[in-house]
Amino acid sequence: MAKNLEHEPLCDDLAGEDCGLKKVLNIVGGKWKIMILCVIDKEGTVRYGNLRREVFGITNTMLANSLKEMENDGLVDRKQYDEMPVRVEYSLTDKAKSIVPILLQLKRWGEENL
Repeated sequence: MAKNLEHEPLCDDLAGEDCGLKKVLNIVGGKWKIMILCVIDKEGTVRYGNLRREVFGITNTMLANSLKEMENDGLVDRKQYDEMPVRVEYSLTDKAKSIVPILLQLKRWGEENL
């Protein structure tokens, strides 16, 4: 069988660290991160308590860890205000906003095929 030269594989080396798809799944994969992105995208800027209420079933520990990872990966901006009680707000970075159209395509695919 001849290999289709026009076809670009999703990943040349799934175990390799240079696979773009693997990199994306590492930062947005898992049960909660896309749901967190959805809430922040919908609200624009959101406080921790609102996220906790909107992402049904997430624990405080998982939400805090996910937000910290997303901040470290450049997907979420965290702004803390020096007031009592402390107020913290989260918003999407430009990097995260650039993945929203791709997630919308996945959403539409799911609506049409699942």
